[in-house]
Amino acid sequence: MENLWKAFAVSLVVTLLLGPLVIPLLRGLKFGQNIRSDGPSRHLSKAGTPTMGGVMFLAGTLAGGILLGHGQQDSLAVLLILLGFGFIGFLDDYIKVVLKRSLGLRAREKLLGQILLAAGLAFWVVKGLERGTEIVLPFSGYFTLGGAQVDLGWWPFLAFTIIVVVSSANAVNLTDGLDGLATGISMIVALALMLIAVVILKDGVAVTMAALAGGCLGFLYFNRHPARVFMGDTGSLALGGALGAAAVITRSELFLLLIGGIFALETLSVIIQVISFQTTGRRLFRMAPLHHHFELGGWSEQCVVYSFWAATLVFAAIGLAGFYGIY
Repeated sequence: MENLWKAFAVSLVVTLLLGPLVIPLLRGLKFGQNIRSDGPSRHLSKAGTPTMGGVMFLAGTLAGGILLGHGQQDSLAVLLILLGFGFIGFLDDYIKVVLKRSLGLRAREKLLGQILLAAGLAFWVVKGLERGTEIVLPFSGYFTLGGAQVDLGWWPFLAFTIIVVVSSANAVNLTDGLDGLATGISMIVALALMLIAVVILKDGVAVTMAALAGGCLGFLYFNRHPARVFMGDTGSLALGGALGAAAVITRSELFLLLIGGIFALETLSVIIQVISFQTTGRRLFRMAPLHHHFELGGWSEQCVVYSFWAATLVFAAIGLAGFYGIY
């Protein structure tokens, strides 16, 4: 437990110290956020706010994870996924912000990079960490001693891991649309995964999730409303990738779906909106992702953010309750 608090504190302090250095640098380089013209009108005032600030908590998480993870393979696996997805996000941000190509990386390029990283993680955890190819069913511990597991076998497990990690990364990316929204939710989810890792004695994952939560808290100081910096794809893809990797290593992939319920709902709202519009020509939501639906319904930005944080606490409690009696 001492290492957890130390990792959290190191990441928090590093992120806080980097803020006054990185934010003016991003502003000076004119790495400003572009705002969608078809979005909520009050977001237009955010145009030009420095983006790519995710490098701040990436550095904090790396510092905490490396110093307190003591080179454990499970910690290194999560950190490398964090860096890999962060690099893809950085390239996307750089192309959009610096090279002025509004679409950034091509979708197939971005997806291919994410799939390769997730596939590498699947191979590592099975061959290197001897994790096996089983998945654990939430709430099964209430009915079966030690919980129920399903062995997928190698190829289905590979596909499943890719779906989990890539979906997690892009779900956080979709959620990152309001000041502090994705940052606060990711911190709560990371702490929940940390608790799961502690229970099943995955100390490296626990330390890395503690560091990730500390980095999120430090970044939230600058990212809360009115945000002085945005994380960009650099931060959101890295966060989602790391959360997905931690879930895979701890066999809590299905628990992540519960704990990160807001991420799931945000993604589902986009899918439903697209299907509805393409099939019927009608939109079921005022705007997708879901947080914009509430904004356009008259909710203040802070009200949406605080409500989604509170909902995440409930989802996290449900997900952790589903872990009862397992292992």
